[in-house]
Amino acid sequence: MATSTEETKPKGFFGHPRGLANLFGTEMWERFSYYGMQAILLYYLYFSVNEGGLGLDEAVAAGIVGAYGGSVYLATIAGSWVADRLFGPERTLLYSAVLILCGHIALAVVPGVAGVAIGLICVALGSGGLKATATVLVGLLYAEGDDRRDAGFSIFYMGVNIGALAGPLLTGLLQDKVGFHWGFGLAAVGMAFGLGQYILQRRNLPPAGREVPNPIAGAERVRAFAVIALGAAGIVVLVVTGVVGPDNLATVVTWVISVAAVMLFAMLLTSKRVDRVERQRVVAFIPMFLVSFGFWSLFQQQFTVLAIYAEQRLDLDALGFFSIPPAWFNSVEPLFVVLLAPVFAALWVRLGDRQPSTPIKFGMGVAAMGVAFLVMALMGFTKGDGVVNPLLLVLVLVIFVLGELCLSPVGLSLSTKLAPRAFGAQMVALFYLSIALGSSVAGALAEYYTKDSEPAYFGLLGLGALVIGAIMFALSPVVKRLMNGVR
Repeated sequence: MATSTEETKPKGFFGHPRGLANLFGTEMWERFSYYGMQAILLYYLYFSVNEGGLGLDEAVAAGIVGAYGGSVYLATIAGSWVADRLFGPERTLLYSAVLILCGHIALAVVPGVAGVAIGLICVALGSGGLKATATVLVGLLYAEGDDRRDAGFSIFYMGVNIGALAGPLLTGLLQDKVGFHWGFGLAAVGMAFGLGQYILQRRNLPPAGREVPNPIAGAERVRAFAVIALGAAGIVVLVVTGVVGPDNLATVVTWVISVAAVMLFAMLLTSKRVDRVERQRVVAFIPMFLVSFGFWSLFQQQFTVLAIYAEQRLDLDALGFFSIPPAWFNSVEPLFVVLLAPVFAALWVRLGDRQPSTPIKFGMGVAAMGVAFLVMALMGFTKGDGVVNPLLLVLVLVIFVLGELCLSPVGLSLSTKLAPRAFGAQMVALFYLSIALGSSVAGALAEYYTKDSEPAYFGLLGLGALVIGAIMFALSPVVKRLMNGVR
């Protein structure tokens, strides 16, 4: 692992390598643009043409948003392959950032469905590539045994939450006051800032980031590009012939992700390079993969069903002097992550060996989502548009955060701990696939949501999440045995 003289000195960026400032800023601006755009995307799709939108059916619009969210995490796997086999993480991040910027520009300046299609494809592919490489580059800033590593990652993820907090506030305000394309344009400006500062500070990144870990060449390279070209051509044919369209996009993406997950689990469980203990650990990951999927299928509805709810059912004039842009509720979750994450971190440290095991934490996370959706079900008995107190939705989103802090931070860590030695990246990919699957299902579920069915819709999903949590609690002793000492 490459090091430099600078990396051992207590200076630079808050006592960390200068490259951390670059990656912090890049990720902050990328998350600003990503969440800023996503906060107004659904409204752009289903608002009427007179309101500046495209006038799509609400369920179709939510399905597109869900499929897009799932595609971002699916693209993370492709981004990892590109970084490992073609360009290395540093150049992959650069090219991904350029692709993201092109996508936001398309949403800002290209009218109609064409702008949405071009924009979302570019942003999804680019975000997947950037997400797959930024964390790797942060890790490369530190030598093994450097006790600044954990603090460095904490600073980096603070950038994620700052961007996610600020993006929806500003793009939502612009969309509300002057129009959607101004909001998309601000997202593009944010990404341009991120890309610009990344290019200016590339010299501060470690040389190891420019290396290709497992390069392909010759005939293998030709075959890989041929497969990619055939896959892209197949997708184009399916879209042109109408087999895949806006009305079934979320369902198609869900099936693609499901098949990918099953194939990856099968490969891990049948490989001769996986020994008995490692195979048992993979089996232990299966119920936690399913719990994670259940969690994200509810959590990601903050961008689909709950976004519709915020726009139509909340009293957005509750403050009296100012109408709250509905996109602002997308900033509630990152705000409380920033506030509560240190509390949870301190709590786990204080509990030490007495803290809940990972399977129990997973069960707690999905159970919290069940409670949140039951609160939504009770709110559903309030009749009429624009009558629900906004603070009630804030309460629900705070419960979301409590569940997220039980499950999400430990999920990636768990996938690395349970991974067979020969397949570390593939186990991490499986955790991302659980998020991808949940995101696409969050869009597909919107088909069943209506204002009249709110108590039943939220109540059934909430009860289902509580049942999943109870099953995880009951299975935890078995799962812990299969984990073979991994906590």
